[in-house]
Amino acid sequence: MAEEQAQAAVLFADVSGSTKLYETAGDQVAKAAIDQCIRIMRDCTDAAKGRVIKTIGDEVMSTFPTADAAADAAIEMQSAISELKPVGNSKIGIRIGFNWGPIVVQADGDIFGDAVNVASRLSHVAVKGQIITARDTVMLMSPMLKSATRKITNIQIKGKAAEVEVYELMWQQSEDATTMAAARSVYKPKKTTLRLVLQGQEHLLSDELTAVSMGRDATAELVIKDRMASRSHGKIERRLDKFVLTDHSANGTFVMVDGDKEIVLRREEFTLRGKGWICFGQSKTTASDILEYFCE
Repeated sequence: MAEEQAQAAVLFADVSGSTKLYETAGDQVAKAAIDQCIRIMRDCTDAAKGRVIKTIGDEVMSTFPTADAAADAAIEMQSAISELKPVGNSKIGIRIGFNWGPIVVQADGDIFGDAVNVASRLSHVAVKGQIITARDTVMLMSPMLKSATRKITNIQIKGKAAEVEVYELMWQQSEDATTMAAARSVYKPKKTTLRLVLQGQEHLLSDELTAVSMGRDATAELVIKDRMASRSHGKIERRLDKFVLTDHSANGTFVMVDGDKEIVLRREEFTLRGKGWICFGQSKTTASDILEYFCE
């Protein structure tokens, strides 16, 4: 059988606690929930220009052309699955490990090699809701993604002379609640609203509704129809008297403030001002779904 040497990022993602899920929710409900997770993991792989090698039970094995692409897919998987409703009494979740390195591609499309072995081992280090990778892979990431990682431990892997430095990729955006609470205690925000217009419908962010999620998934508060949008693309939230747009998508969020040039957010935040347009995964010039906003 012909074989080909290559370099790739290999990712393993599996549903955490699936055995217990079958016990508590029943075979039919558990299988439907796991199948949904598998579909999401496949879709996220495709969106990041990866390739699903195979699925084994509740696990998906994929390859990607770059470390950034694997990281983007991993973040997208965790974001989308975190939005799923509980199954029975359990909140479903996945664990992910990925690694860049040499692989051998067989004629039937299956792969093996060092990157596969390390990625598989890393996936078993991860716990529910975690994304784990190795330091060598982190060093190949873009500065923005690299800044979202932290070292957590060292592990020994069979066939490796030296220990592997294990890093976690922090995919959840968090706000410093203490700082914000302190700020609110001494600062009285102005009465501001954000008017959003999408697909001919208006939505208003104010004192009553302070945040809104956006994405292709039907569970999003603003459902985006553009094919380049991510399932869980981002959010807009009120912070004091400002409205902050946060991107956590695979393809980025394009923002144009009236009178300014268009900018692209990739895992970044942007404070909305004046009036303008927000597009999902592609520029305003080609977008099929455009969110217009007005700070009032």
